[in-house]
Amino acid sequence: MFEQIKAASQSLIGHANQTPVFTSSTLDNQLNANLFFKCENFQKVGAFKFRGAFNSISQLSSQEKEKGVIAYSSGNHAQAIACVGHMLGVKTTIVMPSDAPSIKLAATRGYGAQVITYNPQTQTRESVAEEILQQNDLTLIPPFDHPNVIAGQGTVAYEFFQSHPQLSTIIAPCGGGGLLSGTAIAAKHMNPECQVVGVEPELANDATLSFQTGKLHVKPNPPTIADGTRTASLGGLTFPIILQNVDQMVTVTEAAIKEAVRFFFARMKMVVEPSGALGLAALMSGAIKPKGNIGVIISGGNIDSKTMAEILTEH
Repeated sequence: MFEQIKAASQSLIGHANQTPVFTSSTLDNQLNANLFFKCENFQKVGAFKFRGAFNSISQLSSQEKEKGVIAYSSGNHAQAIACVGHMLGVKTTIVMPSDAPSIKLAATRGYGAQVITYNPQTQTRESVAEEILQQNDLTLIPPFDHPNVIAGQGTVAYEFFQSHPQLSTIIAPCGGGGLLSGTAIAAKHMNPECQVVGVEPELANDATLSFQTGKLHVKPNPPTIADGTRTASLGGLTFPIILQNVDQMVTVTEAAIKEAVRFFFARMKMVVEPSGALGLAALMSGAIKPKGNIGVIISGGNIDSKTMAEILTEH
């Protein structure tokens, strides 16, 4: 898989943004560590998901591209597939929950995708997509459990280590585990001593329970503000990769997530969505004991204005 990550990194040149790495002396002093933030909130579509989407769609045959693709997502994967489809002239159909953030729904439609919404209380996105697949000859690109998606997401860490090889710990948010899987594979190949830590909301701790017990746990539609982590469980590919390559899984409270979003906004002048703030939330809350050179992946910045206003004024 590491060779696939390197190949994906090459294919993304000229298409994906090489995202910046930011630091904060305030945080370094507060936590007594050296923190480096890989800012995928400045990636195309505002999230790391562009990498996996491009790596997947660009490798389809001309016949598959002509027929089109289908994906399901709460938002960032949806936008990424729609954006890449628009770039490469591939028709996209996206299944999204009706309660997805309005900014993500609007952006996905804005790229020209056909958006089909469903009620997450009564339906699953997989079943809705399967119904569509039975009637249309499309290629399914799932949000995390696909080798080309995982390889694409792994380019975040690959790029991170190329610019900052001194990292002794790397922290990534975890929903379905695509980003964390790719991160872990890249990290362990580029620095076998590097500690890989995944972070989830307490309310969506299926991956942490799975990691701790070695058995796959499922939590449908968890009620966390971090909408990018509302996947019911890890996947058939991501679960064993995480078990084998990740060193630690931790969880954070909703209050800690909001505090991290506020810190990014007020002190680092960045808009970061709740899912993207999980790593900082873990450090600031003490869920991860900071030590040495720590790389933190900010997975995205797609938060609607209403949610951001509520977080900022709640404090």
